[in-house]
Amino acid sequence: MALLNPRALRWKIAALTAAACCAVAAVIGLLVHQAISERGDRTGEQRVAARLTAAEREYTRTGTAPLDIEIRTPQQLDAHLARALTAKGPSDLYVTWYDKKPPNWYWLWAAMPVDGNRVLVARTDMSTEVRSLQLLDRSIVKAVLAALAVIVPLAALATEPVNRRLRHGSRTARAIADGDLDARIGSRGRARDEITEMSAAMDVMAGTLQRKLENERRFTADVAHELRTPLMGLSTAAELLPHDDEAAELVRDRASALNGLVEDLLEISRLDAGAERARTDVVPLGELVADVVRRTGTQTLVTTGDAQVVETDPRRVERIVVNLVTNAHRHGAIPVEVTVTGTRIVVRDHGPGFPATILDEGPQRFRTGTSERGRGHGLGLTIALGQADVLGARLTFANAPDAGATATLDLAPLSSET
Repeated sequence: MALLNPRALRWKIAALTAAACCAVAAVIGLLVHQAISERGDRTGEQRVAARLTAAEREYTRTGTAPLDIEIRTPQQLDAHLARALTAKGPSDLYVTWYDKKPPNWYWLWAAMPVDGNRVLVARTDMSTEVRSLQLLDRSIVKAVLAALAVIVPLAALATEPVNRRLRHGSRTARAIADGDLDARIGSRGRARDEITEMSAAMDVMAGTLQRKLENERRFTADVAHELRTPLMGLSTAAELLPHDDEAAELVRDRASALNGLVEDLLEISRLDAGAERARTDVVPLGELVADVVRRTGTQTLVTTGDAQVVETDPRRVERIVVNLVTNAHRHGAIPVEVTVTGTRIVVRDHGPGFPATILDEGPQRFRTGTSERGRGHGLGLTIALGQADVLGARLTFANAPDAGATATLDLAPLSSET
């Protein structure tokens, strides 16, 4: 499901939204933390400064200090206070040192020199300020998490209209790739955005592609129909030539080949037009394939171990098998093997294998994928694929790991109601 796909666009947008919210919250939280921390430090410094000022007045008057103020010599000071006192400027009345030992020890110390060998030392507990700051940090984190719990689902839901339009576009593109040239994305809603522009461009592209393919198919059909009548006359005239003449035999052979090419083109035209319908019958697949291969007159090894009975159009299965076997002998190398397993027919040769264009794009008319010329017209596999579509079967092409081309025809199993 697209909803559960972590790579879906909705979750990428939601993650980006969450990252942006976290970044903003981190900056704001850092600024607030810094401000509150500085305010707490100032409050602590003000407390010890007030106490030291009062203690200084009392020490000057009486030579003693309040009970919460210590009178020490510089040698009795903590090392941190001693260093701070040594670095004190002339205008500084006192120095401070923050003694932090988490989790429970937070004291702010202050030292004020009162005469040549006496220092007033005061301290104040900063635990209250620290705990308040920690509570604030936790509150910010909880607030951010609560906000994310609301924002992320809303962001994912907010992208649903966009995702729906994109899914519709991808479904339409797949339909066009599968042969539905009338499929269009169309205009959905009033939004004039990038998706609308892309959809319109794809519709224009699909329309242009449809017109070009239809023109190509129409041209193929027209050429085949126009050539059929003169070819019949040519074949008839060739039969009237002397049978013991080598040139006459060559004319008859080429006329027969050209007549076969025209018949193939007419068959492709009917397949393209969707005019073909399967006439099914219940047949034993193993016997059917063995008989078809035997009648090709080729040296082909047939294995029909556990072949099943299928309901299919025997004539179209024969057409597919003949084309696959002929293609294997013409473009591959012996041994050519036909294996029937269940409702699957596998035709394999031991030649160089199918070219990459057939594996990637499928067979196309007048493209054999070979560098040599004159070794066929690329119609055999095209017809086989079209006949498989009429049968509702699946014809796939692959190369064997140890060299050789493999064509696999998967027929539908016999239904239990038959």
